[in-house]
Amino acid sequence: ANLSMLFTEHPFIERFRRAAEAGFKAVECLFPYDTPPETLSEELHAHGLQQVLINAPPGDWPRQRGIGALPGEGAADAAFEQSIDTALRYATAMKCPLVHVMSGLREQGAEESTFVRRLQWASERAEQSGVRLCVEALNSRDMPGYLLDNSDAVLRLLEKVDRSNVGLQLDLYHVQVAEGDVSTRIVQACKSGRLFHVQIANPPGRHEPGVGELNLPYLLEQLDANGYIGHVGCEYNPSTQDTLASLKWATNFGIIPGSVLEVAQASAVDTNGAGPIDRDVWVNGGTTLARKGHGAHW
Repeated sequence: ANLSMLFTEHPFIERFRRAAEAGFKAVECLFPYDTPPETLSEELHAHGLQQVLINAPPGDWPRQRGIGALPGEGAADAAFEQSIDTALRYATAMKCPLVHVMSGLREQGAEESTFVRRLQWASERAEQSGVRLCVEALNSRDMPGYLLDNSDAVLRLLEKVDRSNVGLQLDLYHVQVAEGDVSTRIVQACKSGRLFHVQIANPPGRHEPGVGELNLPYLLEQLDANGYIGHVGCEYNPSTQDTLASLKWATNFGIIPGSVLEVAQASAVDTNGAGPIDRDVWVNGGTTLARKGHGAHW
């Protein structure tokens, strides 16, 4: 569960409990830095959750969309190094294995060569903490001018960085909006040996599976078939008034317990207002993903 986008009807610190009660075993979030890392660690432990991903501080958000590739030495390098050190301090406290590092915007001078150099420095720092770093392509519709706007650009960057602990974060929503041909991109990412993390949401509205144009159960099968064994982050905006109602799609994955399933079924409606979403219409296509031993984790 991405706690920056799910359960937002509750205060941030309460979302850990809400995610655990809904059946999630792992969580991720964007920027947890308004809360002391010790407090976050306590919440994770109290609710039996694993933190699997955080973002490094991105600079002056939302004016800046990361600082990893912004030009300059001296103060610019120092700002990036401080960002990485802060992220690693939180990751260590939260026992989080992955940190997403954002590049920045072209209009602010973001350049690949600077990002390569800084990621190489950061990889050594992260290795000391037992943490891996990942880089993600963000589509130009949602984030105009982002340096890395397609998965090929990220894979080329990773070849230049050439560090085993720096890899790809593949968000299927961004892939569809920016490139399409998502199944091919999944195969490409898996074969690269650099796929560290996957996230899902359904275009065009960035909603849950079943509300949008992607057949996400099929794409999850493709991840499984191509050997992906990492986590899948639910980084979507619920189309429903509350998060639980948007989780009806996940019942076959053991995410939402039976005690709250009826609540979700009663309130889940499609985006056209046509009434309750029929689980059998589309979720049954992904029932094989609920088998014990399926590679992806939630």
